[in-house]
Amino acid sequence: MKSNKQKEHIVQEMLLAIGENPDRQGLKDTPRRVVEMWKENFAGYDKKKKPKVTTFDNNADGVHYDQMIVDSGYFFSHCEHHLVPFFGTYHFAYIPDKKIIGLSKVARVVDFYSARLQIQERLVKNVVDEIENALKPRGVALVIKARHLCKEMRGVEKHNGEMITSDIRGAFRKNEATRMEFMNFIK
Repeated sequence: MKSNKQKEHIVQEMLLAIGENPDRQGLKDTPRRVVEMWKENFAGYDKKKKPKVTTFDNNADGVHYDQMIVDSGYFFSHCEHHLVPFFGTYHFAYIPDKKIIGLSKVARVVDFYSARLQIQERLVKNVVDEIENALKPRGVALVIKARHLCKEMRGVEKHNGEMITSDIRGAFRKNEATRMEFMNFIK
């Protein structure tokens, strides 16, 4: 692993490569700020920051819940092809079996896997695999809708478009009514 000074030097070299002067007033502290930003934006590579997916026994407090549980939120990631952001919303659902999960864990898992260089197709699979392995639900579903700056600010330059990916498993895949109930929730 490179030291912060080595990483800052890389940023200075990048600035020089695009024709900038890393010693000008507005850029003097930029390499340090970029390295600090990298620590935040790419925390998904730090195994120590991987969230523990804590589960609880379904029926532990006398209530057995067997209906759909839905959670939605925002995420930010970076395209592994161009190193620019993609961001949007996720819609997650599961139907519990023997275990339930605190919904903050869903957001933490999404954030962890988003904090890597990614493609959206892998991101949706990473999140579903992680939660399904911990929870063993009757069904699990995740839909991610995202805007990709690599598509908007370069290349085809198509603005405000969304890419939608999904991973639908178990009861959501087998039962069309269950799948449609989830889709109606997230409209």
